Amino acid sequence: MRRRRTALLLLFMMVMPASPMAAAERLVGRARAIDGDTLVVGGIHVRLQGVAAPEIKHPGMPVPEPGGPEAAAFMAHLVDGQILVCDLTGERTHRREVGICRLDGRDVGAELIAAGLARDCPRFSKGRYAAVEQPEAAALPFPGYCVPRGR
Repeated sequence: MRRRRTALLLLFMMVMPASPMAAAERLVGRARAIDGDTLVVGGIHVRLQGVAAPEIKHPGMPVPEPGGPEAAAFMAHLVDGQILVCDLTGERTHRREVGICRLDGRDVGAELIAAGLARDCPRFSKGRYAAVEQPEAAALPFPGYCVPRGR
């Protein structure tokens, strides 16, 4: 019986697709910024939870949103080539993992928002970044998906 369970467990492990991310996992790796709120960490695309950065020029958006290139440049200067620690939530959006990433213990999303280059997205941050959001950020686009539901 024990041999059969072991064989079934091995078969199960071979058949199940390998997934680099499981729910609420920690990811550590060298980073590269894609834009203000999306990073590649150790080869995995990570969307910063609760951060609303303006979009840069990409397919489907021929012109960047105001502040998009500046947010992307700030994030690139901050994280490119650095080792980040990301606490992933287990959620995914647009084929990206979602998480909070830190550089030397500093939340990189909070750094971007404190620089006035992104906004707190309260629906997903639960207000985590509200205290560091700068008044000038009010001029940046605020995505409708950031508004908490039920309001």
